[in-house]
Amino acid sequence: MASLSGGHLVARALKNEGIDAIFTLCGGHIDPIYDGCLAEGIRIVDTRHEQAAAHAADAYARLTRGVGVAVVTAGPGVTDAVTGVANAAYAHSPLVLIGGAAPLELAHKGALQEMEQVALFRPITKWSSSIHDTRRIPDLLAMAFRVALSGRPGPVFVEIPFDILFNRVEDYTVRLPEKYRTRARAHGDPDYVAQAARLLAEARQPVVLAGTAVYWDEAQEELRALAERLHLPVYANGMGRGTLPFDHSTSLQLSRSQALADAAVVLTLGTALDFRRNYGQSFPDAKLIQVDKDGAELGRNRAVDVGIVGDTRAVLGQLLQEFERRRPAPDYSEWLGKLRQAEESRKRKQAQLENLDSVPINHFRMAKEIDAFVDDDTIIIGDGGDIVATCAKVITVRKPGKWLDPGPLGCLGIGAPFALAARLLHPEAKVLVINGDGAFGLNGFEMDTALRHNLPIVSIVGNDQGWGQIRGPQKQLYGRELATGLAKTRYDRVVEALGGYGELVERPEEIRPALERAFASGRPACVNVILDPEGLASLQAGKVYVL
Repeated sequence: MASLSGGHLVARALKNEGIDAIFTLCGGHIDPIYDGCLAEGIRIVDTRHEQAAAHAADAYARLTRGVGVAVVTAGPGVTDAVTGVANAAYAHSPLVLIGGAAPLELAHKGALQEMEQVALFRPITKWSSSIHDTRRIPDLLAMAFRVALSGRPGPVFVEIPFDILFNRVEDYTVRLPEKYRTRARAHGDPDYVAQAARLLAEARQPVVLAGTAVYWDEAQEELRALAERLHLPVYANGMGRGTLPFDHSTSLQLSRSQALADAAVVLTLGTALDFRRNYGQSFPDAKLIQVDKDGAELGRNRAVDVGIVGDTRAVLGQLLQEFERRRPAPDYSEWLGKLRQAEESRKRKQAQLENLDSVPINHFRMAKEIDAFVDDDTIIIGDGGDIVATCAKVITVRKPGKWLDPGPLGCLGIGAPFALAARLLHPEAKVLVINGDGAFGLNGFEMDTALRHNLPIVSIVGNDQGWGQIRGPQKQLYGRELATGLAKTRYDRVVEALGGYGELVERPEEIRPALERAFASGRPACVNVILDPEGLASLQAGKVYVL
């Protein structure tokens, strides 16, 4: 008979879930898990900071539509990961964080790095618990995976003390759980789906807001079919970007404010009515249809006329069936055409900025050069404030899962960690991080991780020497800048010093050739683009066209 350590049981549970890589930073409390991963063929990607490990696991979850796992050591290792878990919580990403802990036999004696960890994570996870019996590791990790992926996804924290990981048990006494979660889709209440169809059929000017749930629920085909059948205008946000190609006839980006202001009915698909939608007040006169897996989101911040609890793909399929029975189906081509005209007008005005040849380079010109360079399969990661907001207005995303950003928590520093996971999962794809210079400074040393693990990612840094999203409002409100300035740092040389490839770009026509050389280098790379620090400030002050 063979015996297994708790660390080996962790690895077997991970393999049973289909996880082939963990993100981590070493520590004595978690060494037994490493042994288990070696035995089970699970790749160990060690980062330079636990926050980065959590962010990378978050991205792994998003890109696989499964669970991502980070493993961190006790005490400061666990606390370092809090930011990554919080970001996953607000982005509804099923990250499972496994934290080491001081041995149970030394509890309350003041052991190295002993602290209360489980309570720390309860406010920002779907479940936070500790394992106190080595034999319980497989079934409690199965529970962690189930909780993380059930309903609306989200993070889970599991603490495993060192002696529980180090202890050995006879393999015949432990069984790996099977069939411990379902992939069944929750359909909406048929009466409420029929009410939603009636509202849409009677509306003169409906609008669809397609959020992250459209991606997680793999509802892109149903969204396309409904949009095409009724000629519905669709605006995507979050991971919903690309579920309907940006150049699709019903997909719009720049005219959303006008569309919501004039809308008669708004259909939201997993889109929170938070600060991004002015808490539901962007369309005060419209009827609201909300679809969400979490019933607690229905009616949040404003009255909901029809609230449907269900899987986005399933509910969209039900709506399609309703309109199959309604003949003729409503046709909103005229309304869509009106919004398309507004969209084209804004694009023409924006093009004035995209085509500027000024030096230092304008943010919109940088965005245009990136858009011209990337292909449909490039995975783009937005990590920054003004520069990412600008690029989001310009870059065309045609496939789901090709645009990643932090989500509603607005957490900077996700760029390189997200890219590590993206490159690991998609070695054939270009992985491009769009960094603000402030954001690059938070986890830029993960370029070292990329080098050590042969994961060639490219960061293009929009270097406007400041925290631009704060600097601009400071100037407007107070007439001064404070704690928002940064140096004109050679981030390209930082990456070169680590062993990667770097280029400094000071003219707009140099951007695309620099990107081509960066990807051709086959190494982690940084293209450091010097931007006009006043470029967006002048827009905000009304000196140039304001979007």
